[in-house]
Amino acid sequence: MVDTPSHAGSSVSFDTDLIVIGGGPAGCAAARMAASVGMRSVVIEPDRLCRNLYRIPALNNALGGYSSGGELADAMTAELRATELCRLELGRRVVELRADDDRVAVALDDGTRLMAPYAVVATGVGPLQPGDVPWVTAPTGLVLPPLWEAEADVAEGRTLLVLGGDRPIGTFLRAHPNLDVRLLVAYPEPDAYKVEEVRGDPRVVPVPVRQLTLRRGAGGTVAAEVTDSSGDRHDLVADAAYLSLGNTPTAPPGDLVRGPDGYCPPAAQHPRVIVAGDLRSARYQRIMTALGSGSEAALRAYYAARELPADG
Repeated sequence: MVDTPSHAGSSVSFDTDLIVIGGGPAGCAAARMAASVGMRSVVIEPDRLCRNLYRIPALNNALGGYSSGGELADAMTAELRATELCRLELGRRVVELRADDDRVAVALDDGTRLMAPYAVVATGVGPLQPGDVPWVTAPTGLVLPPLWEAEADVAEGRTLLVLGGDRPIGTFLRAHPNLDVRLLVAYPEPDAYKVEEVRGDPRVVPVPVRQLTLRRGAGGTVAAEVTDSSGDRHDLVADAAYLSLGNTPTAPPGDLVRGPDGYCPPAAQHPRVIVAGDLRSARYQRIMTALGSGSEAALRAYYAARELPADG
């Protein structure tokens, strides 16, 4: 058990100085920064550290000369595992987060409870599914993989229907510049700007739609009936369907303030709960901003625990 300086006179005993919920780039950066100023942390992650980084085949928005998310993830994971002041709780999920005047408490799915003066919440986002957007009609409960999970040898020589025009399409194409693939990219008219990055790639066929109805095709293919902006209907057939619809926040249950879009704006949270990484906003979902916000979150907890102003 540890007591931070600001609680030396209280009867509260803590399991650590900082609870970090989420083991992605922001969470790892928070734990590493905490260790650099002498704070102990516990990182809680239901999967492997930096799990989504391993699925990024080409990297162009991080320093260090890393060419893929996997390379960066390996480096971050190795460094964090070597950090003596950080304890990892992998394979565990937070099922409740509670913030009080003098502590933060979390309950894990195995019944464990942890307390600390502060918590960094960096659980990030997960992919939107067809049932989450109004312009797609799909069978109830249909779950599709995101495009960045498509293996090159599986995609070779095939036609893929991609729902949505978000940025991972460009990442996929840059990672496989010689891949013989045809992407039918379906998107609503308001999202036309998202497709500009890939519109010039000859492997991309932009398909603006008003409504799309997804169904199974013959012989294991995927079929879709598309209604365009003029109201005309036509059919699409592809070998498989993937997602590039964007993301939805994956915040844990409990004392987090969520905005209308589901994200957790940092300024609205309890003073002992610090939000970092992609969970903050859809506008800054980049690796570099996640690393910076995680580091800043740990320093904020460090200064607050010592009753020091964070700005000086």
